[in-house]
Amino acid sequence: MPYVDIAQGNDFASLWYMTNSPTGHVSSFDPDKPTVILLHPFFLDTTWLDTQFGDPRLDEDYNLIAFDQRASGRTLSRPNGKQDAWTDAADLAFACHALWLPPAHVWASETTGANMAIRLAALFPHMVLSLTMLSVPSPTELEIYFHTCDELLHMWAHAEDLDTLEFTLMQVISHIAGPDVDSDMADEVIGYFETAYPPFNRHKLAQIGNVLMNRVALTKKELAAIRQPCLLIHGDKNQIHPIEHAYNMVSDLVNAKGGAKLYTIKGGQGYISVLPTTASVCNRVFLQFLSRLPEARSELRPPRDSLEVYISHGLAILAELAGDATIAGRDPLSPMSFSRIAPHVQQLQVENYMAAAREAKQAFSPLGTDGRPMRKYSERKLDHWFQGDRCWMSCIGKQAQLLE
Repeated sequence: MPYVDIAQGNDFASLWYMTNSPTGHVSSFDPDKPTVILLHPFFLDTTWLDTQFGDPRLDEDYNLIAFDQRASGRTLSRPNGKQDAWTDAADLAFACHALWLPPAHVWASETTGANMAIRLAALFPHMVLSLTMLSVPSPTELEIYFHTCDELLHMWAHAEDLDTLEFTLMQVISHIAGPDVDSDMADEVIGYFETAYPPFNRHKLAQIGNVLMNRVALTKKELAAIRQPCLLIHGDKNQIHPIEHAYNMVSDLVNAKGGAKLYTIKGGQGYISVLPTTASVCNRVFLQFLSRLPEARSELRPPRDSLEVYISHGLAILAELAGDATIAGRDPLSPMSFSRIAPHVQQLQVENYMAAAREAKQAFSPLGTDGRPMRKYSERKLDHWFQGDRCWMSCIGKQAQLLE
C-alpha cells in the first residue's frame, strides 16, 4: 500500500499518498514530465482532488501526487500537542525524501494546504519549483469568525441526533463555500463529513481544529524567504478569508521570482478547487501559470544527503527565520522539531484532544450498519421548525398541530 511511515520518539504518522502513475506508485513516474504535489482542502482528503486528477490537461502532461494530511483520509497518525503548520510542512519534506521525489510544483488548497505549502517552500526551497495557493488564508483566524468556527466544531462533534448534525454540517458548508452550494454537492460533502468525521470520531476534528484555530501568522521575514514563482487564486466573495489578505500576501512576497501573481475568481468563495463551477477555472489558470515556467524533469534519484542532514538544513533555516539558534539543535529525525507552538498552547491542544476523545465511542453515529450515511441531506424532512431555508428562516410545517 502507498504509505510513507514517520516514527520518532512518541510521534508516529503513516502518510497515505496517491498518484496518477500506471501502478499508483512513484516508481512509475514518467521522467520526461514535471511533478506536481497537490494538497487537499481542510476537512477533506485526496479523493476530493479528483477534479485535478481527472483533468486530462494535468493527467497527461504531469506526474501528480497527493498526500492525505494528518487526521485526514487514510493517513494514520498519533495526536501530538506540538502539531502546527510547520510540522505539517516537515511531514511533507520527510515524505519527499523517502520517495526520492524530484523538485516539484506545489498546488495547495485552502487553509491547511496553503499554510503547509508556503512553509515547505521557505524551509526546503530546492524541493519547490513553484507555489500555487488557492483561497489564501488570513494570517490567523479572524476574530469575527473565531467563535463561530469554534461553536460549529463543538456542535459537529457533540451532535446527538441526525437533524442536529445535518443542520450543523450545512452551516459549516455555507460558512466555507456560501449558501448557494448545489444540492447534489451539498449531499456529497455532508455525506463525506458524516462518514469521515462522525461524532464518534470527534478526536480527529479536534486534531484538525487545533491546527486551524491556533495557527500563528507568518512574519514579513518569513514571507520574504519565498523565492519561487508564486500564483495565488482567490474568490472575491470569500467570507472567512477576505480577498484583502490575498492582496497583502502578494505585496509581502517581495522575493517571489517574477513577482507573485493573483488571479481573482468572480463570485468565488471557499472550496474553489472542489466546486464544479470554479474548479475547472482554477485548473486552467494553474496550467497557464506552469506553461510560462522552465521545463522540468522527474528523474528519481537517491537523495544526495541523508535524511538527518537534509532535515538539519531545514531546521537551520527555521532557526534563522525565527531568530532562535536553539532550533537548529533539535532532533532532525522528528517532524515535531519544527513546531513553533508555545508550551502552554501545546498543553491546551493536548487537553482539547483528550476532552474530545473522552467517551467518543459512545457518541452518536449517523451511519447505518453498512457504514454509510443513513440518508442524503436532501432527503431530510422539511416540516420541522428546526429546518430553515437558505437564509435560515424557518416556519412550522403543515402536519404540525398546536397543543391545546
